[in-house]
Amino acid sequence: MQQNVQFWNNTAAKYAKSKVGDPAAYETTLARARSYLKASDHVLELGAGTGTTALHLAPAVAQYTVSDVSPAMLDIARDKIFNAGANNIDLALGDVSEAPRGPFDVVCAFNLLHLVEDLDGALSHVQQMVKPGGLFISKSICEPEEGAGWKFRVLRRLIPLMQLLGKAPFVAFRTIAGFEQQVADAGFEILETGNYPAKPPSRFIVARRL
Repeated sequence: MQQNVQFWNNTAAKYAKSKVGDPAAYETTLARARSYLKASDHVLELGAGTGTTALHLAPAVAQYTVSDVSPAMLDIARDKIFNAGANNIDLALGDVSEAPRGPFDVVCAFNLLHLVEDLDGALSHVQQMVKPGGLFISKSICEPEEGAGWKFRVLRRLIPLMQLLGKAPFVAFRTIAGFEQQVADAGFEILETGNYPAKPPSRFIVARRL
């Protein structure tokens, strides 16, 4: 846990300056997520990083809370939120188990769950954060279904070494079917799925708490 926090603290400044890898996929993700949000909603985003997605989605809702395990990430998010004049966004420090309980109308986790070792435990916490009938919107990198490209295969081989050197966080490579089953088993009905981008698949899921 502490090692991951240190990794993201060390990475925060560089991460904040990096460009979105696939702008079209990111815009699709934002559009699909936004289509489920209502003006009266109170939303929690887990693993919100430096707050870029929050600034895109917050205008569509009443209140938006960003949560992250890294103080350095949240410091950057706080500056961005202030500079943007966004007055309906607040911040909370901590991992999924320490995030505000709400309950919220919508809980989001974009590009987070493949970085979580205990996915079942995390989803159990999420289920408690979402109001009955509320939504969980997530996107997570998964295993390619029809063979991985060479860049993906090389990266998979390099990650264990990078982790030993403190250059990479924990990463899980789950199948799409397995990932969706874990979401369903946590007490959610899956309403929509998609891959944004398609290669390697970054699985977008909208699920309703039962």
